[in-house]
Amino acid sequence: MSVAAFICSQKTDHGIDHAISCRALEVSQSWFYKWKNRIGTDAPTAREQRRARLDAEIERLFAASGGTYGSPRITQDLHEAGWRVSENTVARRMAELGLAGRAPKRPRSLTRRGKRPAAPDLVRRKFTAVAPDVLWVGDVTMINTDEGPLYLASVEDLFSRRFLGYAMSEHHDAALTVASLQMAVATRGGDVDGVIFHSDRGSEYTAARYQAECRKHGVVQSMGRVGCALDNGAAESLNSTLKVEFVHRQRFRTRAEARLKIATWVADFYNVKRRHSANDGLSPVTFERQMIEKRQASSALLRAAVA
Repeated sequence: MSVAAFICSQKTDHGIDHAISCRALEVSQSWFYKWKNRIGTDAPTAREQRRARLDAEIERLFAASGGTYGSPRITQDLHEAGWRVSENTVARRMAELGLAGRAPKRPRSLTRRGKRPAAPDLVRRKFTAVAPDVLWVGDVTMINTDEGPLYLASVEDLFSRRFLGYAMSEHHDAALTVASLQMAVATRGGDVDGVIFHSDRGSEYTAARYQAECRKHGVVQSMGRVGCALDNGAAESLNSTLKVEFVHRQRFRTRAEARLKIATWVADFYNVKRRHSANDGLSPVTFERQMIEKRQASSALLRAAVA
């Protein structure tokens, strides 16, 4: 028997007033009258109904992220949708629902030191940029398919963490990294003169063909030390995100299937939807657009003030 039901029974069986029973049991009368009408029914309270709606929305957002978002990003999605809820509450609900992202695996290095001279390290692990096309980073990673390995070369803009360029091939060579650089240049409209591109000292980046492509577009190369993943930590982090949040959740039967699905994930999710902590919780494309709009507005105000 519940406490509310017991108080009711004292009134019915013994004529004891509800107020006296509440004082004796040290419960408030407002609590008792709230529960009195629910005795013998399964009708959920308003709070329970809200919790059920919150749980359903958390499950939907978690599924929309590919099962990768933790409580911070789910909370940001909820706030954007108009929910007033704390990150701690979301974390508790996710734990209750059994929702958790996948833990990252230790990356395996593919770096093969090139025979040509390496570029100096112009970055020194300062992986930040004050504007687009100031600092790019890149790396090569391997993706397993049933047909055999598929190699992916990437180019990321550290201003917004945008996946600017990528290329995939069964061959791990300079043609692969050149193709990823060409895509990044095309994404930015062809004018990237002066941008720094930081990588490891792998043979794909020290090759004459890759160096010539950089000179063609005015790209300045920078390289970390051999065997030191932290010197190219930003690019390594991008590879980890790709694998933990997408690749390791798939089984690719062919290289063609892997190419299509990875390209779709980058274009339809990572660049335009995935929230990034370095972007104040915004996706790369949204962050770039908002920053451009703010700078244009500031320039317009400055011109008006000068005039």
